[in-house]
This record gives sequence, C-alpha cells and structure tokens, in this order.
Amino acid sequence: MYRGLREPRRASSSSSARASSSIAAVFVAACLVTPFSIFARAQDSRPWKPTHGEGVTVNRLNVEINQATVGIVSGNPNATYLTIAYDLSTVLDDGNKFRVLPIIGKGGGQNIRDVRLLKGVDLGITQSVLLPYFQKTGELGNLDGKLVYIAKLFNEEMHLIVRAESGIASIEQLAGKKVNFSDIGSGTQLSTIEIFSRLGIKAEEVNMGQADAFEALKKGEIAASVLIAGKPTGSTAKLKASDGFRILPVPYAKLLQADFLPAVLTHDDYPNLIEPGHSIDTIAVGCVLFAYNWPKNTDRYERVEKFVNAFFPRLAEFQKPPRHPKWRETNLAATLPGWTRFEPAEQWLQRNHPKPAVTERKEFEEFLSSRGGQAPALPADAKTDEREKLFQEFLKWKVVRERP
Repeated sequence: MYRGLREPRRASSSSSARASSSIAAVFVAACLVTPFSIFARAQDSRPWKPTHGEGVTVNRLNVEINQATVGIVSGNPNATYLTIAYDLSTVLDDGNKFRVLPIIGKGGGQNIRDVRLLKGVDLGITQSVLLPYFQKTGELGNLDGKLVYIAKLFNEEMHLIVRAESGIASIEQLAGKKVNFSDIGSGTQLSTIEIFSRLGIKAEEVNMGQADAFEALKKGEIAASVLIAGKPTGSTAKLKASDGFRILPVPYAKLLQADFLPAVLTHDDYPNLIEPGHSIDTIAVGCVLFAYNWPKNTDRYERVEKFVNAFFPRLAEFQKPPRHPKWRETNLAATLPGWTRFEPAEQWLQRNHPKPAVTERKEFEEFLSSRGGQAPALPADAKTDEREKLFQEFLKWKVVRERP
C-alpha cells in the first residue's frame, strides 16, 4: 500500500515494452512532424486550408495578402539600406493589392546569403562587388543564374573615421593597427577586406557595430572604423569634430579603379565633421537591388515582376523630398558587369525607358565642355563602366551647379 492508495497494477514486461515503444514512436513522430509543420506554415507563403470557423473571406484575404507581398532584406536601423527599403514600402504600398515588407538585415554580404537561402525573402540590397566575391569563394555554391539584379540604385561611399589627435594622416598608416571593418558578413567588412588587400595594407581586423566602434575609438582601443554606406549615414551624422572625430581621405588608387568609383564627402553631407567649403576625397561602390531568380510562371517570380512594374514607373516620386537623397542618383538603365538583369526588368526598360530630354542632353554637353575643350560624345564601343563613371560625375556636377 502507498499512503492509503491502492498499489498500482504493474504491467507485464511485454506489455510494458510495447507501451514504451508506442509512446516513444508517438514522441518521435511529434518531434519530427510538429516542428516541421509549424516551420513550413511560418515560412511557406502559400495559402493553407482554413480551420473550423474561418470563412471563405478570411482564406481569400490570406491568399491575396501573401501573393501581393514582397519581402526585402535591408540593413540595421542606422543604415541607408533600411531607409531605402522603407521608402519603397511607403511609396509602393497599396493596401491588400501590393505591399513591400522591409526586413532589418546585417548588410550586403549577409543579404546575398539571405536572398539565396532564406525562405520568405524576395529582394535584397547589396554592393555590386560582392556577387563576384561569392562566385569566387564558392561558399554559396554555384551562383550562375541564381541571383539577378533589378537595378543599380546609387553609390555607397567609404567613411573612414579616426581620432583627430591620433596623428594618422593617410590610410596607409593604418598598417599594423586595429581597424573596425564593421559587422561580420556585412558589405562593409567584405569590401574593406578587398580594398585593404588591393592597397597592400595589413591592418588588424576587428568587427563591431559603428556605435561600439566609436566608443572604442574614444578609449583608444582601435585606430579607425570603416563604414561603406550611402551618404549621409545615420551613424556618421551623429559624430562631431568637436568631440575629436575626423574623416580620413581615401585616394582613388589605380588598383581600385576596376571596381570602385571616386567620391567626395562635403560639409553639406556632414556639417558637424567637415568645415564649410571643404571636402574629403573617398571612394564608392555601387549599390544593387537584386532578387533570387525564380523559375518563370511561379508565384515568387510573379511577385518580383509585380514589384518591378510598380517601382520602375514611379522612380520620380522617390527622387523628391522627403525620400532619401540617394534616390537622385538612381539610373534604372545603368548596367552592372558580372550581373544579369531580371528579365521582366530588362523588358520594361526596353519598352518604357525614355530617351534623354533635350534639356538634359544640353546639360550633359555643358558638363563635358566643363571638362575641357569641346563636348565629345563617348564612342559607341566605350565600356559600360566608363559610361557609368562619367554619368556619376555628371550627377555630382549637376548637384553642385544647382546649389544656390
């Protein structure tokens, strides 16, 4: 007897074994099936059969919302990428008919991984030099035909921050010193590795977010911090020269010219870091809006196509306040060496891309004249990257010319 209760009847060894076996089988099945079904439902956007009590209206709404929503992985809350993704959502959202869902990301490198591998991510933003990087390393397998670009959006400038009293006057002086290359897997990290390698600068890489890096700079724990992002960046804009921070120039060295562009940071970009009338030379890399190359006639392919048809005709709306000023650099027709454009995007451009207006052509001729002599046109066989570099210089010239 057990404290006034009847002693429980003991099962025979055979029946006990069968019971244990049955319980184990049920437990294993639950472990295998339940998480998988939950995961599948969370990640698979296809509609599921409505449960008891759900009407036809709810199920139809579920179908409509999922088929009309595209997810775009961007950057951290202080990054230009997230602002760009939010701009896309603000301008293009149309109730249940179409929706852009911004996703906080870890930067360009991780965004390529996410678009390639993560379910529920349709689009991403990255740097143009990173697809060749992953093709070279092979860590994501064979990427031929797997990723396609929608459009080049703008250029991302390299921000190299040091302490004003550090005595560091050039990027070459960072050799042997601790330099923050930003978060592991970010576009800044991967591009900075490439830049320092080409320049032959062997710095000691450390990895942290920009806020932590600026604190480390104050304490003298690191010599510099790098951020490659579209100006003005939220984190850099918070810095002040009066607090002892300074932007270090980055020369447009010949070894960088194949994949990077010249750029300038001005007082207008960072009034608390750069004196009026002064500017700092740096380099830039292209920013790309890209997608996974889904098979034609699939739900995911059609979603990306719907995004293109919603975004491309409304570019002018993005180039007005209060949208991020980087939108003014966007040239939908710009091509990217090493990348293949999403077919519906290419078809849209062939159907709709207007020829330059007479006034714009006249401005372009004035720009060429300002470079010296007549206004020569680029030869028909000029390389795409040469045309793009000249176009970016034209945009900078136009901005300066239009300032009051």
